[in-house]
Amino acid sequence: MTADSFVHLRVHSEYSLYDGLVKVKKLVAAATKQQMPAVALTDQTNLFALIKFYKAALAEGVKPFAV
Repeated sequence: MTADSFVHLRVHSEYSLYDGLVKVKKLVAAATKQQMPAVALTDQTNLFALIKFYKAALAEGVKPFAV
């Protein structure tokens, strides 16, 4: 599998109330560095990071998925 065909579909950010550690900007930067075409944000119990994630992903050319 090549790096450009891999997409993380389960990532919890710092806004996830149960188990998140990843900061949104660092998540998008890592996805860009690894040439991922998209990345998903699957925070539990809220969508507080949604707008920040969406804007950061689009700015870096990464397709955002929020579940």
